[in-house]
Amino acid sequence: MRRDGSTAAASASGKTLWNPRLGGTFLLRRSNFNRPLAYPLTGEPFRPYLPARANVHSLIVATHYSGGSMARAANVQRQSDRRDEILAAAQHCFVQNGFHQTSMQEICAAAGMSPGNLYRYFPSKEAIIAGIAERDRAEVAQEFASADLSQGFFAVLEGMARHHFSERPMEQVKLCTEIMSEARRHPEIARISAGFDADVKRWLIDLFKAGVERGDLSPDIDFDGVATMLMIIADGVWWRRALDPQFKPEAALPLFMDIARHMLRSNDRRASAEKTK
Repeated sequence: MRRDGSTAAASASGKTLWNPRLGGTFLLRRSNFNRPLAYPLTGEPFRPYLPARANVHSLIVATHYSGGSMARAANVQRQSDRRDEILAAAQHCFVQNGFHQTSMQEICAAAGMSPGNLYRYFPSKEAIIAGIAERDRAEVAQEFASADLSQGFFAVLEGMARHHFSERPMEQVKLCTEIMSEARRHPEIARISAGFDADVKRWLIDLFKAGVERGDLSPDIDFDGVATMLMIIADGVWWRRALDPQFKPEAALPLFMDIARHMLRSNDRRASAEKTK
């Protein structure tokens, strides 16, 4: 037992050292600069540990069991962060200049990276749009997954509508309308947009079904038709936000909820209400 709490044991290729402060097992080996420094115990890439008294004639190399795993995890996180930076830079360029007018060189400049490095992450503008769609899809999926229906179905629906109508940043709103415009001319972007819409529609229908299980909604509602109409209204609100600086989406929210409540009434109640007119 050493003063720092470590223990050592001899091996054929050197000494193995367990150090509780560093939390792992190390292989210590003496070598010179013309020979391999060390061999990892587990096949993991090794990181050299250079003591304060190392000299040009000898070197002690420490290899940690988990060093490779930690390095890989850190590398994955760096790549994820870099992707997010590229997507944010591209989003800003698309909103400012339009999809067609934005070049990959402009995105590189906005992201602060070389073209060769950017192409490692995204080979084309279409791939960047797909990345943006996947990022936004994950955000919307999380919003639906975390919906708390104990508040009541219509309270949840109103909260979601307020978030998407009023609280979404203007840059996201303008990007969405830019993508919808480009989808008319570009088959790949049309495919990406259609896939996103299909997911949102499915999540809405699942939310309606959860409302039925709670007793907030009737099971005889045309869920597919209602989801389609609510999405059409939401698209219209975003277009109005993008085009009209004077538009106040918060003022439209009560009307949206009235329309939603009417569409989500049971067929029997709707027919009864029409007879009394």
